[in-house]
Amino acid sequence: MSKYYTETLFDFLSRLSTNNNRDWFRENKQEYDMLRTLWLADVDRMIAHMSSWDARLSSATAKNAAYRIYRDTRFSPDKTPFKTYFSAAVSDYGRSSAYAGYYLQMGPGEGCGLYGGVWCPDAQMLKKLRHAIVDNIEEWDEINADAGLNRHFQLITSSSLKTIPKGWPKDHPQAAWLRMKDYGRMAQLSPDFFFSPDWPVRAAELFRLVKPFNDFLNYSIDE
Repeated sequence: MSKYYTETLFDFLSRLSTNNNRDWFRENKQEYDMLRTLWLADVDRMIAHMSSWDARLSSATAKNAAYRIYRDTRFSPDKTPFKTYFSAAVSDYGRSSAYAGYYLQMGPGEGCGLYGGVWCPDAQMLKKLRHAIVDNIEEWDEINADAGLNRHFQLITSSSLKTIPKGWPKDHPQAAWLRMKDYGRMAQLSPDFFFSPDWPVRAAELFRLVKPFNDFLNYSIDE
């Protein structure tokens, strides 16, 4: 049985990671373009399945969800020009929105997986989310206690404050939530998850577990 293109995709990205320069990429650009086209078609299939349980995603497309492979090196000490993964953010708010959405990353290394939630919100948005969690803690706890969600997605945050934010009592029962700077969920996956043609369907069904988590965060932002 012939292998699915995604095995070649991961091989390409592995080769790119050891040849991260413009000359090598230029010489292999035809392969990249072919893999990118196939991958975008699969992301569109994933979005179509996601739209079956969230109609708001029906206007999303792989083209407006996918990120470029070219890195912005202007303010980074790492001057390698290319990302070593393919990635896309699916949301009815747009790829660059601060709202909670669904993020896919495919590539060799620990960053391969599915993600949800709000990442690096500004101070005003974070304040709203903290108040929403405290004011609706029973609903929030119920969402985060879901067995399916916890079986596949771990709770993540970029960082937590050492002490509780100003304005809250130090012994607040939701201190752990209040100290978080963002609220995310991550399903870390191995590359072979994507080696079958049905990966877009399986990814969409996993993302479905994150929907209540994202919905809570988004309607809290809009309140």
